[in-house]
Amino acid sequence: MSGIRGQRRKNRVGGRRGDSGTTRAASAGTGAVGTETERAEQLAAVGAGVGLSVGVGSGAGGGTDVAAASDVVTLAGAPAGPGRAARRGRKPAAGRNDSRVNAAALRGAMAVVASAVVAVGTVTGVVSATSGEPERTTAVPEITEAPVVPPLPAVPSPTATTPSPSPTATATKKPAPKKTPPKKKPAPPKKQNNAPVSGNLYLHPQSQVLDWVRANRGDPRHALIQSRIAAQPAAVWFAEYNPDTITSRVRAVTAGASAAGRVPVVVPYAIPERDCGGASQGGAPDFGSYDSWIRKFAAGLGSGEAIVILEPDSIAQTDCLDDGQRANRFAALSRAGKAIHAANPRARVYFDAGHSGWHAASKMAGYLRQANAATSSDGIFTNVSNFHRTADEVAYARSVLAALGGPSSLGAVIDTSRNGNGAPAAGQWCDPSGRALGRPPTTHTGESRIDAYLWVKLPGESDGCKGAAGSFTPDYAVELANG
Repeated sequence: MSGIRGQRRKNRVGGRRGDSGTTRAASAGTGAVGTETERAEQLAAVGAGVGLSVGVGSGAGGGTDVAAASDVVTLAGAPAGPGRAARRGRKPAAGRNDSRVNAAALRGAMAVVASAVVAVGTVTGVVSATSGEPERTTAVPEITEAPVVPPLPAVPSPTATTPSPSPTATATKKPAPKKTPPKKKPAPPKKQNNAPVSGNLYLHPQSQVLDWVRANRGDPRHALIQSRIAAQPAAVWFAEYNPDTITSRVRAVTAGASAAGRVPVVVPYAIPERDCGGASQGGAPDFGSYDSWIRKFAAGLGSGEAIVILEPDSIAQTDCLDDGQRANRFAALSRAGKAIHAANPRARVYFDAGHSGWHAASKMAGYLRQANAATSSDGIFTNVSNFHRTADEVAYARSVLAALGGPSSLGAVIDTSRNGNGAPAAGQWCDPSGRALGRPPTTHTGESRIDAYLWVKLPGESDGCKGAAGSFTPDYAVELANG
């Protein structure tokens, strides 16, 4: 099986005001009228010809032609005559007008003028030339009270605003709709599980690849290995049964991560009968010794966030055990998960679920159920030290979780360190050629129930064929980096 099997891993919208067209004063006619008789004659002339001279039409600018109307209104509003008083419905002051004016002719002329003024006002929507209202540049329907538009803020609001209506949309018979306070946006639906960690993953400064990079600065492979592999955060393995030093060794890693504000990924790998006597055989001599070792391991986790990949291959690779040995192993894993949670409630513990090319999801879930994974862990890990594509592992992990049942907070982490080109031909597991690096480690996968993509198996560390099992092999690292 794989060398140190477990090494795998995770407007501004600005309403545009309509440009005001060129405005023209509606008032016209500046000539003074000499005598009352002359004014009466002019009024009679206007009365006779008003049907021809007063009209509305579109000028060159699309506006209303009120030139003839303004002449009529000017005469009606002369500053010193009965016309102005008559238009306002008042009698002229006694003694101010000369009796030489023919009263009957004057009243007839004024009636015609008044009709002309009413006709002009109805068609054009203006009150009179003396009001000073500018001429509009667009045809205007019947005027209603203009809606009050509040002033825009000096600085645009950071939230989205509704576009201002166009200039033609504001002049309408329908009243402006009442503004209603914006509805609060509903909170986004919660994911089935929370992300396992809130910070970035920890790059431990001590590893075989970093040792090689420091010692081989002149090597032509240096730049590629340093940038593609050594610079990525990877898991830290604890594969030695060392009850006297395990707590301090784990604490050195987690304390460094805490000081850096990062999250470590740690791998306890000392289960009895490890790797079923294969290339990575070893581990604690018995389960009593293992229980003590794992408690000491947990004591070094501190109180910060941590990701614990508990014993790679320990569940998927149990076909080599008899029923009694398998039951003892599952019970030990259940105790280990509980011990880690008791020592550090912020630690996330993941149990072994093999990979998509190994056991069926239902069989894997049955094993996990016997190990009390639903209550002793925070989820599962897959693909450690293997090569299956990420999409296949995502689907497989979800299938295992669904078959396992348990709380919806259970998630999965996937080792993507060597799965860039997918799995090799069947049976090729030991440093197979043609493989490539996979997705970089991250806790932001964008996939529901997939908590992280991790580099659990450090790329370049051999499975035991291109180098000693677990040793860093630069040529193999370059092969993976080049894909």
